[in-house]
Amino acid sequence: MNLKGSIFWITGASSGIGKSLAIKLAEQNTKLILSSRNKIALADVKRLCKNPENIFILPLDLKKHDEFSLKVTEALGAFGSIDVLVNNGGLSQRSLVKDTDILVDKHLMDVNYIGTVALTKAILPHFIANKKGHFVVTTSIVGKIGTPLRSSYAATKHALHGFFDSLRAEVFNNNIKVTLVCPGFVKTNVSKNALTGDGSPQDIMDKATANGIHPDRFAELMLKAIKKQKQEVYIGGAKEKLAVYVKRFFPKLLSKMIRKLSVT
Repeated sequence: MNLKGSIFWITGASSGIGKSLAIKLAEQNTKLILSSRNKIALADVKRLCKNPENIFILPLDLKKHDEFSLKVTEALGAFGSIDVLVNNGGLSQRSLVKDTDILVDKHLMDVNYIGTVALTKAILPHFIANKKGHFVVTTSIVGKIGTPLRSSYAATKHALHGFFDSLRAEVFNNNIKVTLVCPGFVKTNVSKNALTGDGSPQDIMDKATANGIHPDRFAELMLKAIKKQKQEVYIGGAKEKLAVYVKRFFPKLLSKMIRKLSVT
């Protein structure tokens, strides 16, 4: 895939992985549409990017699904077309199942899953009409392996895998690609912003997250996967990536390992 001149729409672009990816893509002379709820932070990202005249800011709340048709119209109006939608926006969770209010589960599903699916469906007719397109989805290693304190989050990410694996098969003959990007621990504010059982932010960075891969390095590896149009890629530490294969070939062993993880 030749990135030069390609038009990318990135959700969750105001910080973390989305921010780093936007900066890396700008270096490749792409055109970018940057979305998140935080318009001020998006403007800061734009200032950090090469060729800011090729960047369009489009505020978007993934929970406001009824606005997506208009948002797609605005996005298409920015540069006339879109080649790649990077579904990167979302939030995490840190609480035991027994302590998690069902409204927290619903909120995460509305944002991470329904929000991503609704935006995908809103732009899909454009990709089909163009006979090309690429959906890139930031899921998680937890989308392959459920771990303690992340039940709601893991559920949303598992759901994304199911949806986009099905979509990939359906749109293959339309020359539309799907890449699932599964991060391990990445040094972002994902754990600080994670919701606790009552819906309030945890406001503390997990030790594993603090020791995770830097988002700039993650963006470099993510960009390689996008260029190669990989179906699925795992980016993180050796232990996280190894766990995916242990799950596949030795599921009972992984279950035993998961039970030993801290749940406090």
